[in-house]
Amino acid sequence: MSDPGTSAERSIGELVASATAEMSALVHDEIALAKAELRQDVKRGVIGSIALGIAGVFALFSLPVFSFAAAYGIHNLGLGLAWSFLIVGGAFVVLAAVLALVAIAKFKKVKPPERSIASAKETAAVLQNAKPHPRPERAELPV
Repeated sequence: MSDPGTSAERSIGELVASATAEMSALVHDEIALAKAELRQDVKRGVIGSIALGIAGVFALFSLPVFSFAAAYGIHNLGLGLAWSFLIVGGAFVVLAAVLALVAIAKFKKVKPPERSIASAKETAAVLQNAKPHPRPERAELPV
């Protein structure tokens, strides 16, 4: 007898068992690779989110500084200090109103997901007409 590992002498059952084991190992390796890639992507996403959050905080803190700079810059042009701050505050109110109008216009364009709703209704209609497979009645076990 030669080497039992050769495929010529292995039975079909052994070949199927070997193929199943190799397929299982391949699937496990693929899952491990996917997990490793996801961990790396999640880590990058978290770091990016933290950096973006910190950038937003710095931008928020810079807003009063630039507001004061604008007001004092207008004041240096010869206008009173109170009027200068009033102009800067008014500019912020106008900017907020424009952004609110843009937001309202965008919200009015939002529509429900019509295709998804139609698909869900179609699925519900099909399921209402579906009949379950008849199951044989189980004999009751003696207690």
